Amino acid sequence: MCSGGFAKCLGICLIPLAILCVLCNILLFFPGGTVVDTTYITTEAFYFGGIVGSGVLVSKIYHWITLTTQKRKHRTFSHCSMLSSILFAAVGVLGAGYSVIVSAIAMDRGPRCRTWGNDTYEDDYLSNHTLWEDCEGPKGVVTWHLTLFSMLLIMGVIQVALCAVQVVNGLLGMKQMTQMLKCHTCNNTTIRNVIHIKYAI
Repeated sequence: MCSGGFAKCLGICLIPLAILCVLCNILLFFPGGTVVDTTYITTEAFYFGGIVGSGVLVSKIYHWITLTTQKRKHRTFSHCSMLSSILFAAVGVLGAGYSVIVSAIAMDRGPRCRTWGNDTYEDDYLSNHTLWEDCEGPKGVVTWHLTLFSMLLIMGVIQVALCAVQVVNGLLGMKQMTQMLKCHTCNNTTIRNVIHIKYAI
């Protein structure tokens, strides 16, 4: 079944992305690569979009892949297994989507800087690059902020796309499995009818 092969490829792609998202989220707690007071850590870092959303929730799909691989070896794969794949993929879409939303908001609001009005956000920092030079600390925080949240945003979008494809793939797999069961039932019925006719004659 093609859905099984795709699921393995999905796991190979999602796990590295999930690990990178977790690392990016952790690095956000060290603006500019330095240890600073929590005052200068952007609020969105504490929403744990990269750790919980793109990390833990998305990695649950790999857990499903491991289980289904074992079931395939023991030939116990069923409609319930296929349905669970759809549910896990849907959870992955929600988790990655959450990370994308948090990252987009963080990029729009910007980092915290000592010289931007009592350590608060500067609304127009994206269009006004002179503000980047005015930010005296933490050093390099603007580039650090944009780079990490951009990575989280891009990887989150990729995860959403992959998980969404897995939802469709799971639905197609269920349809294929249903057709195979119907065909198997039909063949069994036909064989029984032929045997019944043979002995009746």
